[in-house]
Amino acid sequence: MRDAAPTIYLKDYAPFGFLVDSVHLTFDLAPDATRVHSRIAFRPNPDATDRRFFLHGENLTLIRAAIDDQSVAPEVTEQGLSCAVPDGAFTWEAEVEIDPQGNTALEGLYMSNGMYCTQCEAEGFRKITYYPDRPDVMSVFTVQINGPHPVLLSNGNPVSSEPNRAVWHDPWPKPAYLFALVAGDLVARSDRFETCSGKQVDLNLWVRPGDEGKCAFGMEALKKSMAWDEQVYGREYDLDVFNIVAVDDFNMGAMENKGLNIFNSSAVLASPETATDANFERIEAIIAHEYFHNWTGNRITCRDWFQLCLKEGLTVFRDAQFTADMRSAPVKRITDVIDLRARQFPEDQGPLAHPVRPESFQEINNFYTATVYEKGAEVIGMLKRLVGESAYAEALDLYFARHDGQACTIEDWLAVFQDVTGRDLGQFKRWYSQAGTPRLSVTEDWRNGTYTLTFTQNTPPSAATPDPQPLVLPIDVGLLGANGDEVLATQTLEMTEATQSFAFEGLSARPVPSILRGFSAPVVLERATDAAERAFLLAHDTDPFNRWEAGRALARDTLMTMATTGGAPGADYLDGMQAVLRDDGLDPGFRALMLAQPGQSELAGALADAGTVPDPDAIWQASEALKTTLARHLQDDLAAILAACRIDGPYRPDPDQTGKRALAGAVLALISRLDGGAAAAAQYAEADNMTLQLSALACLLVAGKGENQIAAFYDQWQQDRLVIDKWFGLQISHAEPDMAAAVTDALTRHADFNWKNPNRFRATLGALAMNHAGFHAADGAGYRLLADWLIRLDPVNPQTTARMCSAFQTWPRYDAGRQALIRAQLDRILATPDLSRDTTEMISRILGAA
Repeated sequence: MRDAAPTIYLKDYAPFGFLVDSVHLTFDLAPDATRVHSRIAFRPNPDATDRRFFLHGENLTLIRAAIDDQSVAPEVTEQGLSCAVPDGAFTWEAEVEIDPQGNTALEGLYMSNGMYCTQCEAEGFRKITYYPDRPDVMSVFTVQINGPHPVLLSNGNPVSSEPNRAVWHDPWPKPAYLFALVAGDLVARSDRFETCSGKQVDLNLWVRPGDEGKCAFGMEALKKSMAWDEQVYGREYDLDVFNIVAVDDFNMGAMENKGLNIFNSSAVLASPETATDANFERIEAIIAHEYFHNWTGNRITCRDWFQLCLKEGLTVFRDAQFTADMRSAPVKRITDVIDLRARQFPEDQGPLAHPVRPESFQEINNFYTATVYEKGAEVIGMLKRLVGESAYAEALDLYFARHDGQACTIEDWLAVFQDVTGRDLGQFKRWYSQAGTPRLSVTEDWRNGTYTLTFTQNTPPSAATPDPQPLVLPIDVGLLGANGDEVLATQTLEMTEATQSFAFEGLSARPVPSILRGFSAPVVLERATDAAERAFLLAHDTDPFNRWEAGRALARDTLMTMATTGGAPGADYLDGMQAVLRDDGLDPGFRALMLAQPGQSELAGALADAGTVPDPDAIWQASEALKTTLARHLQDDLAAILAACRIDGPYRPDPDQTGKRALAGAVLALISRLDGGAAAAAQYAEADNMTLQLSALACLLVAGKGENQIAAFYDQWQQDRLVIDKWFGLQISHAEPDMAAAVTDALTRHADFNWKNPNRFRATLGALAMNHAGFHAADGAGYRLLADWLIRLDPVNPQTTARMCSAFQTWPRYDAGRQALIRAQLDRILATPDLSRDTTEMISRILGAA
């Protein structure tokens, strides 16, 4: 492996020695020899004490350099260049040559199927030209692109366009990570949007020829996002044009470059025939997220990469608000918590734990994590809950007014709330500096009409936070009477101490508490209760999240018992699910979520928390047994519910139809356990949209059928790369544990397995990692296969490799045999010659050796 990268610390931040007044870039495009000419106006930064002139640059061939039109010979290293410069303002010029065709890391300027495109966040611009590639250096950019391509795009507004040449100017100062360029043979779906001030904005969604029919939904999602941001946050778009480009080879979901958003094609292209309901909702959310970055990320950016949560946590929170308004708010909240528990809680509780604002890093690419994004959003949600709707809105208005055009910190963010509310947020700030998921235990007391809840918070110490302190916890609580009526509407209890009690007086009878309504804080709630109370809450809780949580807890307890001691599920759970299924007054999407079981990895984590070493095979067997038992218990209702979910008329990805299809899919999965897949085969044959087709195919695979349909599906969709990603992933996700590694290995030998494409790699190897019992098969085949491919991918695409390493992060929870097998593979990866710094850091942290 290579030497570890130097560790960068938040405490060492210092401003760059120079300000940048303007940037002019000229690109002469050629696949393996693009020339980039930069002309940059620098002047001394009066706030800086270090005036050394150092420009980042990697994988660049310097052709010439000049200061004020006089040639210079800078000192060049693998990381950049340094040079003596005048004491006052000066103009720097450089000409470099780069190789987009050979740039398989997909950072900087690279090529995807003949199209030039860029990805500069976090530190990709230094692979384009020499520049102070840091987010606190902001400037106005003018870009000229020369190349034989019908479409030439960059940030901002078009200045001029002629054959083989285009000039773009972005009037808003931005850091280099927001730079973008696209050139290629593209076609656009175009539209217009009138802003609240009456300005007409041209909208374009650029795609490869042949994908034009998959753009309509994305365009409508963009227009809804623009209108929502005006109505809810008062943010109007600030350029004359907004461009989105779909790119097949992309490490992330999308990128918010100013005025020129570049999207992974999977995050923007959709049609009823090729995309599922989940795809449509994801596309809507990602388009909103990237558009909302225009203000929370672009107009106001982060001072340094330690402040990444400043833009990402806030923007994830905003896109969650948007989706809740566009769709079902309870369903959105539940699915967000499911994702948080599946991705962020394990991160918080394992070797990769870090605060929402890290104190140090080696490779910033490794900190685009669920903690920064999803937990960062939860922190924003708690802050809003504590200060209230009105104060939150006033604070955001002040934030935009005070910091427009600036690179900011968490301190700047919290200061606007303190100024608006007069609150001291010093303790709340610990959410940004402490790693770990707090555990919130509850005891209760009832006497003389007073009901008292006593809470104790405890955050387990970790290498990242060895001595965690009490946090501010907003705990939403309601109280229910014996007949299910609400005797106390939701109240937000503000907990600030390690142990704190709250009394509710004047009650005529002991209530049943509904605690942590809406999942008001990202904690693990620990409270001694029984199945009867959970069944009561499942039947009567007026808070949708806690009603779902009661059913989830019943299922989790049932599965944990079945996985460790055997036995059968109790009537509380089975009858409760039947009551939910029969309640046609409930949102069908909510009922579908109620029927879903906890994930097997979640169960493994719950068992480990309880002091039991999880057995992946036993968990899988228990999960399969419970699904079959539930199907038998509900069999008298299933056919009628499936029929009631049938939709007549054209497909629409709206909340009503989406909810019905979700419930139909959950019911079909149960029916398939009783009829051997007959109903699923019929649905597959009749399906006129991808949601129905794919759910039927999944049911057939679980039933041990579907060989013919799998072949037919491939024949039907082999020309559509996004659908074939689904084909790869589905077979692995539903493979039985003892076959998962073998199925994956066979598919990696398929002619369509393009391992250099991040989508295809994640669809295949990522599906193996998500097949819990299959990945953790006792013979270690899953571990070896993933390690083989990570070693192969690392020299080609270190960023995707490093992120996939997180599949191993929960290894300490398993038995000694599995730990030894995983440790052997981690050691093997770490010993690989010339291993990238990205992957070296991740594996070292997972091993606890960082």
